[in-house]
Amino acid sequence: MKRPRSLRWIAGGATAVAVAAITVALPLSYASAADNLSLSGGADGSSKASGTSYGNVKDGSTSTYWAPASATGYVSVKWSSATTVSSAVIRVASGGGSITAWRLLNYDTGGVLASGSGTPSTISFASTSLKKITFDITGASAAPRIAEFETYSSGSTTPTTSPTATTSPTTSPTSNPGTPTGSWPSSAGSVSISGTVSVSGTFDGGMKTYCCIGDGSQSESQDPMFEIANGGTLQNVILGSPAGDGVHCLGTCTIRNVWWNDIGEDAATFLQTNGGTSYVIGGGAKNGSDKTFQHNGNGTVNISGFYLNGAGKLYRGCGNCTNSYQRHVVVDNVLLTGVDYVVGINTNWGDTATITRVTVNSGAVVCGMYKGVAKGSEPSYLGEGWNTANCKVNKSDITYK
Repeated sequence: MKRPRSLRWIAGGATAVAVAAITVALPLSYASAADNLSLSGGADGSSKASGTSYGNVKDGSTSTYWAPASATGYVSVKWSSATTVSSAVIRVASGGGSITAWRLLNYDTGGVLASGSGTPSTISFASTSLKKITFDITGASAAPRIAEFETYSSGSTTPTTSPTATTSPTTSPTSNPGTPTGSWPSSAGSVSISGTVSVSGTFDGGMKTYCCIGDGSQSESQDPMFEIANGGTLQNVILGSPAGDGVHCLGTCTIRNVWWNDIGEDAATFLQTNGGTSYVIGGGAKNGSDKTFQHNGNGTVNISGFYLNGAGKLYRGCGNCTNSYQRHVVVDNVLLTGVDYVVGINTNWGDTATITRVTVNSGAVVCGMYKGVAKGSEPSYLGEGWNTANCKVNKSDITYK
């Protein structure tokens, strides 16, 4: 029986968060080219439409542009050494689709520097040292055309006027989760809930324990404890037991410093169908018997700084869902104990797993390859992959203990 979704939390009402100002950019001639850090960097991205180039976003010319191969995608500017950045200017060329949702990411850590809806221009955020910064288009009417992705450091003469809108970046508690140690956080209190908590924007739980819904079983018919809208962030939360079907991300989402006392059916399920990347940053989970993060939609799930104690898998791309997609997972800097697999992917659908800096119990399969099948059948296991087109992992990146 479905439980009532009786709790509605709107970001800003549930928690106070820092604000990143979005302002209107002046014409390119007003900017000081010497201050534009992108000019000295490189560029890459997720995909590019025919006739476009990643490098066009940092060539100082608004007559060239990059566009993704589909409506969504990302482009990055990168440097060989850490560079301090505090604002970015996005210049859009005419003739492309309209951006409806976006994120600015610290690629090094997966942290969200700022996010918003509509087409951004100048985005200001807390001064950050990084080697790679990413403009991620998570929603658009068609493939947008990005003429320039300028970046500026603190004190630079960034071309701005008065603020016209604001958005809430998800920077707390930290963009860099650090190396997981296996320690578990103390609860700051308890919150009793009777139905799914719907999250729009940023929800900060203040490290309190939220409890409880569901029966603690492996039933997939249970409601989630938290349901995150597209572009939303859940952070600083401990999920008590039972937690129903954990957390559901309806689109791309960020799950930061979230802890599951009992995994139950799944810790989190990613349902995004418009591409893009969802992030799990820091946090931990324990007492599971099957998968921890279930990827039913498409796009990418990026997991970093996570601690897992007891589960079948850290990540599984669905092998027999109603809709079959190509899926991607990035795993970095995680500590896993008592697991059977790090990830499971469907190589016949073109899934990929990029895995680095993993500490895991001996005997665990790092990159399990499966043959995905239609709903109603069971995927077949093909074996473990190392340093292949699908399993992008070297044995030197794995520490067994």
